[in-house]
Amino acid sequence: MPKRILVLDGHPGPDSLCGALAAAYADGAWQAGHDVKLLRLCEMSFDPDMGAGFGVDKPLELCLAEVQEKIAWCEHMVIVHPMWWGLMPAKLKGLIDRVLLPGFAFKYKEGQALPEQLLAGRTAEVLVTADSPRWYLYLVERVPGYRAMKSQILGLCGFKGIRFRTFSPVQGSSEETRKGWIARVGRLGKAV
Repeated sequence: MPKRILVLDGHPGPDSLCGALAAAYADGAWQAGHDVKLLRLCEMSFDPDMGAGFGVDKPLELCLAEVQEKIAWCEHMVIVHPMWWGLMPAKLKGLIDRVLLPGFAFKYKEGQALPEQLLAGRTAEVLVTADSPRWYLYLVERVPGYRAMKSQILGLCGFKGIRFRTFSPVQGSSEETRKGWIARVGRLGKAV
């Protein structure tokens, strides 16, 4: 059965491996008959600073309103981003801060420790490129960015079935290896 899929290329620069992976996933999902929307962080201009926090009403720029609209629309969301200093790029974190707001992504309830999840019923995949070897990220670093994305960001908002796929090490990888990763991601898009 066709799904509504949002693919977010979370690399702040154009012409990146993340951009190629995002395009391959979107193309594979489209070929499989899914309704796919692809958004690119590098094409968005917005203030990533939340300011004083959730209590301040800061109007969303048009690109951020579109991101909210597409998240509300989707059944499955794919985020593709590089790992920089063990985490996602600052601009992507700024997008998350500005878009996943109370009243849209979650809602605080009087007397409850955890908020109500307003984006429940959706699934997510996070595709990450990194320079560190995969074994090092998992065994030594224990991928703190993955844990935060799974439980404190997507999971808190109601996403389930959150999967991570790591493409590394990018540094020193051959063109053939990168083409293999892109082809693999295209197959993942077809298999959703």
